[in-house]
Amino acid sequence: MDSVKYLKWHHDVGFMIGCSFLNGLRETGNPAYKDVIVEAARSLCTRYRPGAGVIQSWDTDKGWMAERGWTCPVIIDNMMNLELLFEASLISGDPSFYEIAVRYADVTLENHFRDDHSSYHVIDYDPVSGKVLHKHTAQGYTHESAWARGQAWGLYGYITCYRYTKDVRYLKQAQKIHAFIFNYENLPEDLVPYWDYNVPDIPKAPRDASAAACTASTLYELSTYLPDKGYKEKADQIMESLSSPRYRAKVGTNGNFILKHSVGSIPHDVEIDVPLNYADYYFLEGLIRKKELE
Repeated sequence: MDSVKYLKWHHDVGFMIGCSFLNGLRETGNPAYKDVIVEAARSLCTRYRPGAGVIQSWDTDKGWMAERGWTCPVIIDNMMNLELLFEASLISGDPSFYEIAVRYADVTLENHFRDDHSSYHVIDYDPVSGKVLHKHTAQGYTHESAWARGQAWGLYGYITCYRYTKDVRYLKQAQKIHAFIFNYENLPEDLVPYWDYNVPDIPKAPRDASAAACTASTLYELSTYLPDKGYKEKADQIMESLSSPRYRAKVGTNGNFILKHSVGSIPHDVEIDVPLNYADYYFLEGLIRKKELE
């Protein structure tokens, strides 16, 4: 996967390199992984638009993105790339990676969230002036609905930002997102959300185990910063649900994935009620964090 360090045509290098090489560096200390991480961060930063202070998620000259009339679309998923930038700054000593990550987190904090602390999926910017052109939700039910995995990405992303910066604004934002998720009237009793919090066909709507797994993993980390708020207990409850036969597949079934019942994008008619690799990834990460805490 080391060729991914040169990938510049979309933003997902943070997922691709962070989940592999960054974990590999932490576990093995292999110095060869450092070059991959830093070069990947450089590639990601080619998508940085300094006028707006954002990292452009998607190009707009092809595919369904070209049909939306966007100029510089930025998705909440992009918060998950900031760990790569923070680590690249530590490894290389180059403060520009850190500065871009912080600027991006601040701009997202200002523009991506509604008054109830739910987030839009896509904010479209003028890359020069930073003006917000559109506020959309591409993979959710409507533009004004709360796409479940998007809320998990925001929660995880701001806890990650707090880990590296200790800026209390990021910790407070994570708490606000947590409050939206767990106070929402449509959250099921087992705490595995429907694919969108505002979808009308509840309780028949598909669940999204990937959103639940990412949320649980985040809450374990959040509990280390605020240990007496019940965050670990809530994470345990989610993990118990995901470990039940309803969501955890029998070995050898489900395409050899661990979890069932995730959703990619219903509006695009892809990956509906299927296993997804990031559901399994954050489920395993949550188990590791739980084990380390206990």
